[in-house]
Amino acid sequence: MQVLLPEGWSPPVGYANGIAVDPGRLVFIAGQVGWNAQQRFESEQIGPQFEQALRNVLAVLREAGGAPCHVARMTAYCCDKPAYLAARRELGAIWRRHMGDHYPAMSMIFVADLLDSPGKIELEATAVVPVVA
Repeated sequence: MQVLLPEGWSPPVGYANGIAVDPGRLVFIAGQVGWNAQQRFESEQIGPQFEQALRNVLAVLREAGGAPCHVARMTAYCCDKPAYLAARRELGAIWRRHMGDHYPAMSMIFVADLLDSPGKIELEATAVVPVVA
């Protein structure tokens, strides 16, 4: 995986502008919210929901033989911008705990609501898992 940073651009913080990947198995991970395996929310706070949603993304990825470093892009949908902004430091620590220093191409989209209540954030991802010969 190659992080793409055009010459003269300042490096982004917490994401990559673009990622180039070698051929591999594409894994498309549907939007994951912050509920557990029984589809129950254990918290209404954005931090715990973000952590659970990220765990859910990585669990689906593991089913395809992937690891956090294989995530090429991620989109986050959040329906509470003030809570997100207030929790950025906490969310960064959660990210590093699960993803290390791997930052894929990312988008953050603020929406009016999510389908699953009391969901505050939803994460979807695309990964490229190298094919083992």
